Order: sequence, then structure tokens, then C-alpha cells
Amino acid sequence: MDPRFSDALVPFLKFLDGKEIEPDAPLRTYGLDSMQAIELLFALEDTFEVMLPDDAMNDTTFATAGSLWEAVSAAIDAQHGLAGDAFRAAA
Repeated sequence: MDPRFSDALVPFLKFLDGKEIEPDAPLRTYGLDSMQAIELLFALEDTFEVMLPDDAMNDTTFATAGSLWEAVSAAIDAQHGLAGDAFRAAA
């Protein structure tokens, strides 16, 4: 996962208690609620200059840090094409 992704998640996970964000980190358990998920979505779209597709807006996508990162990473690839790797490397 990109460090910018983890940095964007932390403010929304009030029960993280300083733990490192692992791909299997359950976002709801760590405090992400549905209203915060919307705010997090906007933060991630701004950070990575992408728009997540409507079909990614579901409980499965927001279940874990890893599943959310997969959606963001796919959006980067789809919207930045081959430049996606370079875009991620710019972190």
C-alpha cells in the first residue's frame, strides 16, 4: 500500500490506537462509519487524482484497508494508464 493511502486513512480510524495499518485491517472495527467513508472517499480521490467508479462504493470495498487500496490502485491504473506505476512511485 502507498504511504499516502495509509496517511489518508489514519484520521478516519479513531480506534487504530497507533497500530500500523495492515492490508487486512478491518476499517469498521477501527472506527470507520458510513459518513466517514464518504469523507475518506473524497480524501483518497483528491490524494490520488482519481474518481472511484460507482460500483466500488460498497461494503466489500470498504471492508479492509487492502480491499480499499485495491479499488484505489485499480482506479489509478484505469485513469493514469501506464503512468499509474510512475504516479505511485512519486509518493
